[in-house]
Amino acid sequence: MRNAFIKELVLLAENNSHIALVVGDLGYSVVEPFADRFPERFINAGVAEQNMTGLAAGMASEGYHVFTYSIANFPTFRCAEQYRNDVDYQNLAVTVVAVGGGLAYGALGYSHHAVQDLALMRVMPNTLIAAPGDPYETRACLRYLINNPQPSYLRLGKAGEPVFHDSIPAVRPGEWQKITTPHNTRGVILCTGATLGIALDMANSDAYSNYSVCTMPLWSMKAKRIQSSQVKEFAHVVTLENHLIDGGFGSWVLESLSDEPSLRSRIHTIALDPLVCGLVGTEAALNKLGGIVV
Repeated sequence: MRNAFIKELVLLAENNSHIALVVGDLGYSVVEPFADRFPERFINAGVAEQNMTGLAAGMASEGYHVFTYSIANFPTFRCAEQYRNDVDYQNLAVTVVAVGGGLAYGALGYSHHAVQDLALMRVMPNTLIAAPGDPYETRACLRYLINNPQPSYLRLGKAGEPVFHDSIPAVRPGEWQKITTPHNTRGVILCTGATLGIALDMANSDAYSNYSVCTMPLWSMKAKRIQSSQVKEFAHVVTLENHLIDGGFGSWVLESLSDEPSLRSRIHTIALDPLVCGLVGTEAALNKLGGIVV
C-alpha cells in the first residue's frame, strides 16, 4: 500500500503544485520518488512529530495540502494535541499518513502496535478516516482526498498487500464497496483497512459461506447517517477490523444505529483481543492470536 501511495501522490502532485509531503525522519526507500521529483515540496521534519504537525498546519493555512508520513502511532498519539487543535479544529487540509496500521510492525512490540489509533482519530469531528483495503483503494482514497481537502487520516498497511479490485473504484465516505456478492447472500462481512484479505478468506469458510464481502475505505462522524440504509440490505452484518473493539470500526457501526435497535441486533463485531498488546510477533501470528483470522 505504501508504494501505491507514493506513486499516486507523485502523479497527483504533477498537476497540483500545492501538494506537499512532510516526513518524521522515516520512509526511506519509499518517499524518494516524491522527494527527488519535488524537492521544494518535501521536508524531513526529523524525529519531532509535534513540530511536524504544527508545520503541516501552518503550510495548510497557506493553501497547501500537506501529507505527514510516519509509522502509525507516531503522527497520532505522540502529537494528538497538535493534531486536535492545529489541524482538526482549524479544519485544515492535512492528511496524516500512517504506515503499519494494526499489527504490521508486530515484531517491534507494543510501541508499534497501531490498535488504538482509530479510537483516537475518529473522535475528531472534522476528520475523515481513509482505511484502504488494497493498493487500488489506496489510490482511490488519495484521489478523493485531493478533490475534497480536509483533515484526514490515511491508515495504510505496510507493503506487499495483494490487489483485490479489478480497477480503481470510486469511493465516498460511508459507502460500502462490494467486493463479492454470492448467490443467495444472507449476510455480509464488512471490513475496513488491511483486513480485506482476511474477510475474503472468511467468506470461503463454512461458517460464512454465502456471505458477501464489502469494504468501507472512507468513514467519519458525518458518514454515520447513511449506515442504516445499507445495513437493512442484510440479515447479518459481521464487522472486521485489525484494531481493538473499544472505539474501533465495529463500535462506530453500532453507534450509527443507536436509534434503531432492531438493526443493531444484526451486527456482530470481530476485532483484536487486547492480549495482543503484550505480544511480539509477525502480523500473521498476532492476527491469529488476536482472534481475527479464521
